Amino acid sequence: MANDRESKPGHSRVDEATGTEFVGHEWDGIEELNTPLPRWWLWTFYATVAWSIVYVVLYPAWPLVNSATEGVLGWSSRGDLETRMAEAELQRQPIFERIAATDLGTLPADSELMRQAVAGGAAAFKQHCVQCHGAGAAGYEQYGYPNLNDDDWIWGGTLSEIEYTLIHGIRWDGSDATRMAYMPAFGEIFDKDQVDALANHVLSLSGKAESSAVGAELYAQNCAACHQANGEGDPVQGAPALNDAIWLYGGDIADVRTQIQAPRHGVMPGWQDRLDPVTIKMLAAYVHSRGGGQETPAAAEPGAEPSPEEVAVSAQAGDDGQS
Repeated sequence: MANDRESKPGHSRVDEATGTEFVGHEWDGIEELNTPLPRWWLWTFYATVAWSIVYVVLYPAWPLVNSATEGVLGWSSRGDLETRMAEAELQRQPIFERIAATDLGTLPADSELMRQAVAGGAAAFKQHCVQCHGAGAAGYEQYGYPNLNDDDWIWGGTLSEIEYTLIHGIRWDGSDATRMAYMPAFGEIFDKDQVDALANHVLSLSGKAESSAVGAELYAQNCAACHQANGEGDPVQGAPALNDAIWLYGGDIADVRTQIQAPRHGVMPGWQDRLDPVTIKMLAAYVHSRGGGQETPAAAEPGAEPSPEEVAVSAQAGDDGQS
């Protein structure tokens, strides 16, 4: 007697409840019906196949060794991006031309143009500067990257001084006119007690420690020439202020002692070979706008004699190749 689950030769078994043929497969007593796909599903599938063929013909699709098939429309995402960027550049061109024609010192007088310059500088900053100074320009003290939001400027915080730093960098071998300053390694000169005394005196300038006669004398003989007697620093020499709460490499006793013993000297690249003058000008405007930018000193009256301080600054700038 034949098994009722098996098809007879030349015949297909049909499920009585649905009228659908069995496919002849059985799993643990469960048999599979040869149910056809819904008509709407089939037509949807056929439509996607047709669409894919049309897409392959019209657009880039098949990858090749160094490129891809171009498609009869000649469209590409890269080409579309280049077109959109060219259109945006064309729209910005009049603003760039106005910024280029405006002296940096007088740029703040035109509030709308200054706003445009700051916006452009912010975009450039996000692309080129955040890696060191952070997205909010707060810097990273542990690595010696300066905070650009405060009013402590090692090399000066006017628009022109910031622009000069952007152009020529700090201790950057790509420019002969780079900002240059080095602090001696006093750990090779002083013993441990002297270093400790000097570190405590440095911290006493900002009220964080008690000084001693030894520390005060060591500071006067070795540090005051650059950092000034009261620790206010000297932007002409690139000597940072020591009498506030702002520190480049940390402000506790261990950090100050380390900097006295074996100073760390950061390097910032100059951007004159990588950014155009307008972008550098906009970057200067953005950094200046962060909150700590200094006012440009008023120009002297024609025929007026320069002050002794101005003569000293000019002489120092001429010696250093700095402005």
